[in-house]
Amino acid sequence: MNGGPSARSATRAYAWGMLALLVLAQICYPLTSGTTRARLTVATVVLGYLLSVGHALLSRGPRTAFALIALASGGGFAIEALGVATGFPFGSYDYSGQLGPKLAGVPLIIPLAWTWMTWPAWLVATRLTGGGTARRWWRWPARIGLATLGLATWDLFLDPQMVAEGHWVWRDATPALPGLAGIPVSNYLGWLLFAVLVMTALRPLAGAAVADTDTRDRPMYALYLWTYASSVLAHAVFLDLPASALWGGFGMAVIAVPLAVTLLRARRTGDDHAGAERTRADVAA
Repeated sequence: MNGGPSARSATRAYAWGMLALLVLAQICYPLTSGTTRARLTVATVVLGYLLSVGHALLSRGPRTAFALIALASGGGFAIEALGVATGFPFGSYDYSGQLGPKLAGVPLIIPLAWTWMTWPAWLVATRLTGGGTARRWWRWPARIGLATLGLATWDLFLDPQMVAEGHWVWRDATPALPGLAGIPVSNYLGWLLFAVLVMTALRPLAGAAVADTDTRDRPMYALYLWTYASSVLAHAVFLDLPASALWGGFGMAVIAVPLAVTLLRARRTGDDHAGAERTRADVAA
């Protein structure tokens, strides 16, 4: 982990400040429509991207930030370009022109969204599996599995919302999940494939700095829980998307609920800082 007390304070201040701006933008989303809403969508993704990449850089250093950008942004663009050109692995789809400039048929904003949620999903999985690099055979596959689900289940909210806004359209949307017509099941399987590839490669590319968590990561936990709770509320109440509220609510709860329980338990027992010290000891060992 990088930096002394002042650096840690700066990391927390940056992350909480960016999170506050992101929350404000998302609150405004259901209050807008048309071109204004599309522009707010782009602004929200940029804020989320700056929050996650900035936090990775300030808390873990340049190597981690580079790994995150290379895998999630670079890899996200590559797989989206492949998808648009060939239909693999998501299915056949086309983007509208509402999300800004495109390259190879992919709006440049799309890979930033992958990056935005990759980082908190990884940190949440690391927190839930205990952090550190102690020799426990189950920790590595469990962390990859939880991080994969943490990222992929977000699309149960994202894709229905963006399709409803007309940001992209599927040429063949069958078979689809019940209540989520217009989006093929292959889309969600494609997300799972990409997520597991990114999460498997993140630790080797980023190094030991991403093997544990500490108090600087609280804003990222808050980001994940806010994304979950606000998405359920928005889809159920403001966006008239009850089916995705249910699918996303149950899907993302697999990670969000254990995270909330873990954080509440740590707060009650006052062992959150001690846990961070233990994981740093594991890394040293």
